[in-house]
Amino acid sequence: MSDARPPAIDSAGVRAPIVAGLVAALVGFTSSFAVVIAGLRAVGATPAQAASGLLALCLVFGLVMLGLATWTRLPLSFAWSTPGAALLVSTGTVDGGWAAAVGAFAVTGVLLALTGLVPALGRLIGRIPVPLAQAMLGGVLLQLCLAPFVAVADSPALIAPILLVWLVATRWLPTWAVPIAFVVALGVMATDLATSDAAVPRADLVPTLSWTTPAFTVAAVIGIAVPLTVVTMASQNIPGVAVMASYGYRVPWTPSMVAAGAGTAIVAPFGGHAMNLAALSAALTAGDGAGAKDRRWIAAATAGVAYLVLAPASAALVALTASAAPGIVESVAGLALLAAFAAAMRGALDDTEHRTSSAVAFLVAASGITIGGVGGAFWALVLGLAVRWTIERPRPDAAADPADPADPA
Repeated sequence: MSDARPPAIDSAGVRAPIVAGLVAALVGFTSSFAVVIAGLRAVGATPAQAASGLLALCLVFGLVMLGLATWTRLPLSFAWSTPGAALLVSTGTVDGGWAAAVGAFAVTGVLLALTGLVPALGRLIGRIPVPLAQAMLGGVLLQLCLAPFVAVADSPALIAPILLVWLVATRWLPTWAVPIAFVVALGVMATDLATSDAAVPRADLVPTLSWTTPAFTVAAVIGIAVPLTVVTMASQNIPGVAVMASYGYRVPWTPSMVAAGAGTAIVAPFGGHAMNLAALSAALTAGDGAGAKDRRWIAAATAGVAYLVLAPASAALVALTASAAPGIVESVAGLALLAAFAAAMRGALDDTEHRTSSAVAFLVAASGITIGGVGGAFWALVLGLAVRWTIERPRPDAAADPADPADPA
C-alpha cells in the first residue's frame, strides 16, 4: 500500500521567500513613511491624525497583501502611494481643511476601484501622455528633493551626518541606503530631544485610529483626488504591473484595482491617503531573490504580516518626528524620493518631440501655484495638455504613442 502523504515543504525552500518578504516590508516602511507623514501634515492633519493614517494604511494593505497573495498564489505587493504623499506636500491645505482632504482621499479610492471595474475609465487615465504625468510628478517631487540640501545649510550639525551616511550607503548598500539614513535620523532626533530637555507624552506613543468625517469640496476633489489618482496610476500601479510582468507574472487587474480602491476608501476616514500596487516591493517579492517561482507568493504574504507587526510603531514614529528639529523629517523624505525624481525627469524629457509641454507641466507643478483653490498639480496637467494639443499637436496620421497603455494595439 502506497503512502499518499502530501509533499512536505522544506524549510530551505520557504526561508528565501520569508526573508525576501521581511526585507520588502522593512525597506518599504522605513524608506518612505517620512514622506507619508509630511504629506498628511501638509494637508492639515494633526500629529495624531497623521499617526492614525499611517496605522490604518499599514493595517489595511497588510491584510490585503496577505489575503490576495494567499488566494491568488501570486506575489502581489501593495503599498501606500509615496508619490501621492509627495503630491500632498506640494498641494498644502485646501478649502475645507483636513476634512476636505479626507473626502478627496475617499473619492480617490472610488476612482481607483472604477479603473478596475470600468475599462473605459482605465483607458481614459491611460490616455494621459506618460511624459506629462512624469513631468507633473517631477514637479511635485522637486521641493521635497531639495529639502535635504536646503536643511544642511541651515542645520549642518543635524543634517550632515544623515547625508554622509546616505551617500556611503548608496555606494555600498543601495537598497538599504534610505533605511540606514532613517536610523541615523532617529539617532539625531533622539539626541536633539535629549539635549533640549523635550519630552514626548506617553499618550502619543499609543497607536490609535482617529476618525474624521469626510467633507467634499470641488477644490479638494479637483486639486487632490484627480491628480492623486493620476500619480498613483502612472507612477505606482502601471509600473507595478510592468515589474510583475518582467518576472513572468500577470497581475489580475480588476481584483487588484478594486482591492486598492476599496482599501483606500476604508482608510480615508482614518487619515490614509491612497494605497496601490507596489513597484519596488514587487521587485523584492517577485524577483529571483524570493526563491522558487511557485513559492514567491509566500514573500508577499510575509510582507503583509510584517506590515501588521510594524503598524503599531506608527504612533511613536509620528510623535518623535513631530518633536524633531525642523528639516530632519523632510530631509529623510527627500532622500527617499531622489530616485523617483530622477526616473520622473527621465521619463518626462526622453520624448524630444514633446519636451515643451513636459517642461510646462513640470514648472507649473513645481511652482506650487493655487488657482481657484486648486493646486498646481492639476493645472500642470491642464496646461501641459493644452501645449501638447496646440503647439505640439501631432499629425493626423501620426502613430499612437507606444507607451500609451490604452492603445488597442
